[in-house]
Amino acid sequence: MASLNKVQIIGNLGRDPETRYMPSGDAMTSITVATTENWKDKATGEKKEQTEWHRITFFGKLAEIAGQYLKKGSQVYVEGSLRTRKYTDKDGVEKYATDIKADTMQMLGSRQGMGGGAPMDDESYGGGAPSAPRQSAAPAPRPAPAARPAPNFSDMDDDIPF
Repeated sequence: MASLNKVQIIGNLGRDPETRYMPSGDAMTSITVATTENWKDKATGEKKEQTEWHRITFFGKLAEIAGQYLKKGSQVYVEGSLRTRKYTDKDGVEKYATDIKADTMQMLGSRQGMGGGAPMDDESYGGGAPSAPRQSAAPAPRPAPAARPAPNFSDMDDDIPF
């Protein structure tokens, strides 16, 4: 049986990214992202809110981009997989932490001048510097959708190949 380890997160950075370099020279950037769930309590009718914090790590070119362009408060979409690591705390107690190893990242929203763009990932990044954040005061107007003719289903064969 196949298995799947995939995570998708949309949230806001709780602090500025931290970029470090491994002995190999590859970049590693860590961020924390908050996701918030809102609901109305059925018993009391009171609005409730719960925030979860997620530790996310980027590697390579994606780490360099995240470290350069993300800031505290930035909204971001991240795709990746869960990684659990074991460590020993200062009192000598072994503990476990689950983080997200990011594969894809997309900057969202317009917070601090950051604009949305194409998703970036380790495999498709073609090198060179990413384009600078947009600084326009107003969004460009969207063109009107083109009229499409209604589909003509009468010319389809009645034989379905399954």
